[in-house]
Amino acid sequence: MAGSLISALLGQLSSITAREAEQEIRLVIGVDEEVRRLEGNLLTVLAVLDDAEKRQVEEHAVSLWLEKLKEVSYEMDDVLDEWNTAMIKLEIEKEVEDENAEKDTDVKKVCSFIPSLSCCSRQVNKLVMRHDIAHKIKQLNEILDKITREREMYGFESTRGAAQGLVERPKTTSFVDVSDICGRDRVMDDLVSILLGKGVKEEEQSPPVFSLVGMGGIGKTSLAQVAYNHDQVKAHFDKRIWVCVSEPFDQCAIAKAIIQAFGGADPNITELQSLLEKICELIGGKKFFLILDDVWTEDDTKWVSFKEAFKCGSQGSRILVTTRKERVADKIGSVKTINLEVLSEEDCWLIFKKIAFFNKDPTLCQQLENVGRKIAEKCKGLPLAAKTLGSLMRFKNSKEEWKRVLDSCWWQIKDEEIKSLYAPLLLSYYDLSSPLRQCFKFCAVFSKDYVFSRDELVYMWMAQGYIMSNTYMEMEIMAQDYFEKLAMRSFFQDFEKDKDEANIKNCKMHDIVHDFAQLMSKNECFIINFDMELASNYKNARHLRLEYNIYSETPIKSQFLESIYCAQNLRTLYLLSQSDELFTSYQHFRCLRALTLNGLIDDVSIEFLGLLEILIHLRYLNLVNYYGSELPETICNLCNLQILKIEMSPRLQNYLRTLPQGMSKLINLRHFILDLSRFTKNLKFPRGFGRLTSLRTLTYFGEGGEDDSERGKLGELRNLNHLQGSLKIYGLGSDVCEANNAQLKKKIGLRTLELRFNERDGREIIREEDALVLNALEPPPDLEDLTIKNYLAPTMFPNWMMSLTNLKKLEIWNLSLEHLPPLGKLLFLESLTIRNLDRLKKVGAEFLGIEESEKKEKDDILITLFPNLISLSFYGMIEWEEWNGIGGEEGEEEEDCIRRFTIMPRLQYLRIESCLVLNSLPNFLRRITLQHLVIVESLYSEWMERTGEEWLKISNIRNIDCYPFVKKDGGELRLQDHEEEFDGDDDKKEESNEDEVDEEEDDKALHDKKEDDEAEHL
Repeated sequence: MAGSLISALLGQLSSITAREAEQEIRLVIGVDEEVRRLEGNLLTVLAVLDDAEKRQVEEHAVSLWLEKLKEVSYEMDDVLDEWNTAMIKLEIEKEVEDENAEKDTDVKKVCSFIPSLSCCSRQVNKLVMRHDIAHKIKQLNEILDKITREREMYGFESTRGAAQGLVERPKTTSFVDVSDICGRDRVMDDLVSILLGKGVKEEEQSPPVFSLVGMGGIGKTSLAQVAYNHDQVKAHFDKRIWVCVSEPFDQCAIAKAIIQAFGGADPNITELQSLLEKICELIGGKKFFLILDDVWTEDDTKWVSFKEAFKCGSQGSRILVTTRKERVADKIGSVKTINLEVLSEEDCWLIFKKIAFFNKDPTLCQQLENVGRKIAEKCKGLPLAAKTLGSLMRFKNSKEEWKRVLDSCWWQIKDEEIKSLYAPLLLSYYDLSSPLRQCFKFCAVFSKDYVFSRDELVYMWMAQGYIMSNTYMEMEIMAQDYFEKLAMRSFFQDFEKDKDEANIKNCKMHDIVHDFAQLMSKNECFIINFDMELASNYKNARHLRLEYNIYSETPIKSQFLESIYCAQNLRTLYLLSQSDELFTSYQHFRCLRALTLNGLIDDVSIEFLGLLEILIHLRYLNLVNYYGSELPETICNLCNLQILKIEMSPRLQNYLRTLPQGMSKLINLRHFILDLSRFTKNLKFPRGFGRLTSLRTLTYFGEGGEDDSERGKLGELRNLNHLQGSLKIYGLGSDVCEANNAQLKKKIGLRTLELRFNERDGREIIREEDALVLNALEPPPDLEDLTIKNYLAPTMFPNWMMSLTNLKKLEIWNLSLEHLPPLGKLLFLESLTIRNLDRLKKVGAEFLGIEESEKKEKDDILITLFPNLISLSFYGMIEWEEWNGIGGEEGEEEEDCIRRFTIMPRLQYLRIESCLVLNSLPNFLRRITLQHLVIVESLYSEWMERTGEEWLKISNIRNIDCYPFVKKDGGELRLQDHEEEFDGDDDKKEESNEDEVDEEEDDKALHDKKEDDEAEHL
């Protein structure tokens, strides 16, 4: 870890020197010499750090030496960052002065000859700053001198210039599927039989509890996961629930997790009794399967209340517990305990081999097999060890490298606990580069079973300065690369991919790996709950997660706060609380780089944010469940801020309306993430926002509709060309000039875009100028997902639509179009949703993209329209009467057209909802092998009687849901109870009201959930 710190310090010195030259700031006499001496000392120490960090595990003196080095390195980092911050502020002040001078020509002319008072003041500030920094550098250099001389006592080996931890990226996939369970076939069969009710008397206990018991890393959770996802188990139970318990055994948290699995979570329920009553209600009459993973508590009184609640489930329900302690299984009353033994050497070898030899040449594998088997023996039957070592050896391709691992000193560690559990992890850990080790150890600040977000980790690593950016790779890309390398080394598991299965979105960390991270970061990372006993000293703490429940019966003691406040050098603080007394605590931690505040629920708490400006080193600020209507102006003084994330509270009484006017001063801001749910239409962006040219993420931008001199216009986006990912633009007006100035086409990193025009004042309103504005908002050519809302021009559609050759998803809402554009020509479009086009009466060949001349041609050229469309949905088309498809009269002419055109060959899902007067469907749908047809509150009366039954009998449609009429399932027709199928309000669409955006968003979320369920069914 010290190695990464020192590398960062050297980078800081280089950056500061360059900035000094740029601003023509001359160092105080003698400081330049101190800086050169500092660089020399740092390089000297850096050369021996690799050896020192390895020896610290068993040599206490070396550990103390490293501790002193880390302390002075942290202090030096703060000093240099303070120096750099002061210069950034001088730059901002100069820009503000220049801007003000431009507003007054006379002032500008005078300033060119006579220095202003502010100019003189800035020069005085420079001088004071240089003297102050010079003094601090000299003091720290003396300490570092002594530490550098002490290194000679230990005879460290020099590794200057050696490349550490370089992981070659595999040519195929970066991850290997290790979900197969080796050596557990008999146990697996027995477990499944028990869960299915074979060999268990129901009268013994209802529901019966079974336990998987074994040491850490032996595969309890993996075995439980396989059972949980077993096809027979899934079919046998009405509901399956997985809850990670860990330590402490938080009854309310466990109860909420169970309720959440049923989709019945209510944030207002906090009392355990009320939660248990809710569980009884949800599981009543249902046969459920509950897994409680990683239970530690032996206090059976905490289990009794759950036991009574679970009796509400139906006969045949099951509970499975995984634990390291057999005593836990006894205390909770297990009717059967399965003790997992270590694997055989052969099974360990199979796990190791599958990963270590992945994508290797077969000849090389033969050469390495003998050494590999000996390494696998070192796993002592633990699957986790085999997986970890396999991941390490996967990137070593010579017999010499494999023999070095086999002969490593880590196998001779004296500490038996470390030797048995952590030796494989130590090998993998010290094979990483110093920055990667630091990134891994940082994960210890999160609790066990925490679901890591890849992006969150990336942002936090950036904030801590672990990511050394260079001219060839941005910080974010390098940090993502670090994440993948740790994942490839098996430090993460249980990956959840994004919708394209291209990147990891979320993951978890095995308990043993988490314990190892805590071991390697001892005295630096802490998780503190107010119900636990505190450590004696937090003086060296750097990363702290502080959890306090406002409903807790435990009062906050002054001694507790005093113990926390001694952690003066904290760099990370997660303050998960709703206590005003605690919200003031962050003022004590002036070195913070990352701050998360959860639960700012009243004006008093929000006022505390005004004090944030004292945290001059802050890079990451996350406001969770924020409840204020504005942000304090003082936030704009955080000139080092890189990530600002605001997640609004779900409470409906208040929402963010105004951003600070001085946001243009946040020149280092790279990610501005607004999670505002539906409360976005009135958010005011300030003028000058466009100066934040470092922005990579901007989730939302509000166009200034009214004439407001302090409100930013759409043209603020002009120079934000580094934007990536997703962007929503709300409140689009009639200013074509501003739309042109936005230059969306140059934002080549954008993949998802939502364009939302001002809401209509009535159903009949038409705005011709919308066409000009939309045409000016041409997006980048690689856009994949586009949504357009409230576009009220009657016919024109953007010229650029057909140029979006990579577009995969398109949604159009609340439009006044009288005819649909030729969307059939979008070659890669996979999903199309059309909502509330209340002027459209007919859909024909123009929608498919067929020209009249093409229909009359007699050649044999086959034309495919909507070639990749998979999902097509229509909602709320209140005037839509006809869908004619190719068009023209039925008969020979139409048949000729159908033979020449292939239409929607991949379509699987078609939904038509609340289209009350639609009386025909096109014939080409009969030629499509649909997976699912959904017709909701549509196709009423005579049309249904005349053609509805005919459509329901079409054999190539596998599933037809037609409400409130009949449902076709597996080829059988039957009457369908509308309310029962949709389960009340959860699945029934409310009538759309275009004047209320809030209802519109609720409806969309409701339908998206239904569509996701149906897609999962497919």
